[in-house]
Amino acid sequence: MGKLFATTVANAKPRDRDYKLSDGEGLYLLVKANGRKLWRLNYRHLDKQRTLSFGAWPEVSLVDARGQRDDARRMIAAGRDPSHEAKLAAAREKLSEENSFKLVAEEWIAKNEREGMAEVTLSKVRWLLAKAYPKLGNRPVAKITALEVLAVLRSIEATGRYESARRMRGVLSRIFRYAIATTRAEHDPARDLRGALTVPKVKHLAAITTERGAGELMRAIEGYSGHAITLYALRLSAHLFVRPGELRQAEWSEFDFERAVWAIPAEKMKMRRPHRVPLSTQVVGLFEELYELTGTWRYCFPSFRSPRRPMSENTVNAALRVLGFKQDEMTAHGFRAMAATLLNESGLFNPDAIERQLAHMENNGVRRAYTRGEYWDERVRMMQHWSDHLDHLRDGAKVLKPNFGARRT
Repeated sequence: MGKLFATTVANAKPRDRDYKLSDGEGLYLLVKANGRKLWRLNYRHLDKQRTLSFGAWPEVSLVDARGQRDDARRMIAAGRDPSHEAKLAAAREKLSEENSFKLVAEEWIAKNEREGMAEVTLSKVRWLLAKAYPKLGNRPVAKITALEVLAVLRSIEATGRYESARRMRGVLSRIFRYAIATTRAEHDPARDLRGALTVPKVKHLAAITTERGAGELMRAIEGYSGHAITLYALRLSAHLFVRPGELRQAEWSEFDFERAVWAIPAEKMKMRRPHRVPLSTQVVGLFEELYELTGTWRYCFPSFRSPRRPMSENTVNAALRVLGFKQDEMTAHGFRAMAATLLNESGLFNPDAIERQLAHMENNGVRRAYTRGEYWDERVRMMQHWSDHLDHLRDGAKVLKPNFGARRT
């Protein structure tokens, strides 16, 4: 039992000199001449006398001081020095306060920039984080709770952006895992929120997937009367069926027209793997014509405002609207679905070769290991067939002029 009582502590008066009131097992109250009352613990560790401070009364009560003493004695019994442990805890606390979520997030972004994350992906990440910073930015990353993260995600959901909320949870989780890996945090609160968010409905991008529709589309494209560079972007979107971002960011230095190959570097690809695109004779001819327009610049499809930047991501979609194709009928991304559907329906090519040309990643690791050849020769034949087939479909009827907003049947 301790020797002190709460009333004894409360009634202790200052004297001319500091004095101690012992509670037993090394714990005592140091009453200072200035009236302050401080809790101290004397103990021995590795044959050395040490003193540990527990704080001041009344902020630390007698019961609290005894609890800290018991914790310290358990550390000593386990061979640990409670003074050293207290210093480590203070250092961790200071480090935690200095490492705000925003600081760690910006460090994580810089790391991904060095590793070649695509600028379009980085832009989306920054856009998401800008919405999280007001509530999480200045908080120590190690102290953020699942409840705080959920509040941020719910604020995004409240606007109806369910997919954005889902993506934000993923980004936040990656930042917390980075904080764990760099010893700034011990857990990932975003991970605990799996299943808490509204699952967004899957939206299939609009695409024309019939031969008749493809023929009408190709004829409409030939009737496009807008900017010449946009016309080539429309034509090549159909023939190459790469992702819209990959096409608009294409650089002349990536092409080998003698070998008829476009080599897209990994940093521009969604799956972060380099990708090769065989060029049909029609595609080579289109690029030769385009070179006369943009060959002196870095990008094949430069921005109309500044040739130092690539074409806007909305240019091809806007051109499709001018041609009379509504948003729920055809999109820039829909050229991929059109090619995939018609090539698979033809039965002329291995489905895996089509998937490789679409730059889709094989989910099965073992199966992926057996398909490293990537069906290159077959893909070369397939891309020439596809260009020939598009020409055949296009020539099935007369060229159509732009249909400004008229309903398509």
